[in-house]
Amino acid sequence: MGLQRLRDRIFGWFGRPLQSVHSAEGRTRAPLCHLIILDGTMSSLEPGYETHAGVTYRLCRDMGAQVSLYYEAGVQWPHWRAAPDVLLGRGINRQIRRAYGYLASRYRPGDRIFLMGYSRGAYAVRSLAGVIDRVGLLRADCATERNIRTVYRHYQGDPDSDFSNAFARAHCHRSVGIEMVGVWDTVKALGLRLPFLWQWAEAQHSFHSHTLGPSIRNGFHALALDETREVFRPELWSCPPGWEGHVEQVWFRGAHGDVGGQLGGYEVARPLANISLVWMLDRAETCGLPLPKGWRARFHTDPDAPSVGTWRGWGKLFVLRKPRLVGDDPSERLHESVRERGGRGGGLLHAAAHDV
Repeated sequence: MGLQRLRDRIFGWFGRPLQSVHSAEGRTRAPLCHLIILDGTMSSLEPGYETHAGVTYRLCRDMGAQVSLYYEAGVQWPHWRAAPDVLLGRGINRQIRRAYGYLASRYRPGDRIFLMGYSRGAYAVRSLAGVIDRVGLLRADCATERNIRTVYRHYQGDPDSDFSNAFARAHCHRSVGIEMVGVWDTVKALGLRLPFLWQWAEAQHSFHSHTLGPSIRNGFHALALDETREVFRPELWSCPPGWEGHVEQVWFRGAHGDVGGQLGGYEVARPLANISLVWMLDRAETCGLPLPKGWRARFHTDPDAPSVGTWRGWGKLFVLRKPRLVGDDPSERLHESVRERGGRGGGLLHAAAHDV
């Protein structure tokens, strides 16, 4: 079966995404960097309205065949019939399976894997890394509908069972490393935190593994220091005992939309938002992701630019609020651009100047 037909069938099996774009692939090639990008809820590739995930996709698209690129937008709310998808977090499992199928059908030994995401998309790419960690990555010749569904059933059930291990030995690569997981303000929020509803929704997704697993070599997390809406409560990494990778969790000035670049057309906040974008892209380039020459010049930064805030648009609906807890994990730092305001996070500020 041709690669294009295989890709089309994978999307057909797991439900075609609302907006997905990806690279073409030739029959023969040198080792590649695979970049999987999963965007946040109600994200867009409309020029001027992209999140950092969308901007990263457009930037890396300039690299042509050097990067195998997959982007998928998050859940959309075009009409009220789509409300359950947003409220209950439906669709994340299909999103993960589609991205997994794309990667499995493209990956060859010697390639490098980069996973990036924003908001719920950040949670999705962390869970995608969990599938690879806990079950494995199918070989391209085994990336069939049946096998991809079987992988996900093992992930949802008991990935440590004898049957799961035997399946992985027969169908998956022996060892796959993930060069980098880079995420902007991970939000679990797989269902909005409405009374009773959020408890049911989160229980439906309790199997997701979003930790720093042994296959992850580098983890980078940009976090919003000034976000207060509880529905956007961040899902930080904690460093597991014995994990040998490198992790940075860095707090930036701004709200959830600032740190993820989801500004809703409020472009005066873009120079502030660009700070977390440039930081993440710099980390990705250091890890080996090819980027266009002189890419930094495209993104003007200003730590004193306005913030998009937490009350614009739909933000007014979220009345449950409290400051975020900063400094719980040794991997956390304040970015050097952060100004001390009222002492909040001040204990991390000195370390930021040296470590970030």
